[in-house]
Amino acid sequence: MANVSTNLMSALLNNESIDEVFRSELENAVNEVLSTELTAFLNYEKYDYSGRNSGDSRNGFYDRTYQSRFGTLNLKIPRDREGLFKQHTIPSYQRNSNELETTIIQLYKKGITTREISDLIEKMYGHYYTPQTVSNITKAVQDQVERFHNRPVADKYVAVYCDATYLNVRRDSVAKEALHVILGITVEGNKEVLDYALYPSESASNYQEMLLSLKNRGLEQVLLFITDGLNGIRNACLEVFPNAKHQACWTHLCRNVMKYVRAKDKSTVMNELKRVYNAVSPAEAEAILYDFMVKYSKIYPKAVAVLEDLTSLFEFFEFPAVIRRSIYTTNLIENLNKNLKRGTKRKEQFPNEDSLERYVCSFYCDYNQTMDRRVHKGFKECRSELEAMFM
Repeated sequence: MANVSTNLMSALLNNESIDEVFRSELENAVNEVLSTELTAFLNYEKYDYSGRNSGDSRNGFYDRTYQSRFGTLNLKIPRDREGLFKQHTIPSYQRNSNELETTIIQLYKKGITTREISDLIEKMYGHYYTPQTVSNITKAVQDQVERFHNRPVADKYVAVYCDATYLNVRRDSVAKEALHVILGITVEGNKEVLDYALYPSESASNYQEMLLSLKNRGLEQVLLFITDGLNGIRNACLEVFPNAKHQACWTHLCRNVMKYVRAKDKSTVMNELKRVYNAVSPAEAEAILYDFMVKYSKIYPKAVAVLEDLTSLFEFFEFPAVIRRSIYTTNLIENLNKNLKRGTKRKEQFPNEDSLERYVCSFYCDYNQTMDRRVHKGFKECRSELEAMFM
């Protein structure tokens, strides 16, 4: 330990890399452990008289390199004359630490190309991996993408949200494409991204295609779909799950109303709209909305026209009050997609669709793993009531 401290101090004083100090000490330590392993196997110390005519003895060593986080370790693997000794310090056929492979996979998940990773690993670890070697290591990530899209899902979801976000993808040229995302909440209150898919633009038919795929993967019942005002989205959802209900996002409805309201009246109008979806019953909500429409029909006729179709406005009232704040808006899935986009800002564009797939899949897998251990607010209190709502 004294030597390590001395070497560290010397490296720091001379402005040298301390990685070499750790690499050297680690190399010495591993070689010493390997030698000790053989001693324990033979059951006598080197040069010990008791080893004579014991039936087996030391037979030199062979060289092997191993890539650690501090650089290349030059190891001397001891041998015995009978060829029976098997060391267990370094896994057989493994030439690098799991940490290095994990680093490669994490970089790959972020959409970095194999050639870029190869260059980064050389700078970080002092060891060069060819792009082909990196590609072989990262095949596990592509397998993860395929498993995500083909995995079975639960048969029942209380709420299913549909939303899209636009990301830059390079094909022949760079263009924004619509990442369609479907998120569900189980009766237990666990949130889960059920699927995602990339299309040139957002369309109700795209969501319908994704829902049909989810149906084939085990989804049987949905109590409520929550979406924005995309044209045709309500019919697309209910054609696949005709017994479900559909709730239009009140946040989007309010935004659309505000487009036609003068700046001086926006605060007042917004506060009156909030009274509608914060009502305690659908009857009270309809009465407040009626008064709102009468009041503003002449001042802001276009704003009132946004709310004339009552279809899908009050479906959330049929659910327990403790979860209504989560199901009258698509804020939940929109916030998730904002976090996704925040992470993509490090890359101005994805070089191809596979690169985007890897990043998105990694992001949503991490989200699902985290949310699998959490219960969404209010669901625990009304679980039995929600279970009774399924057919």
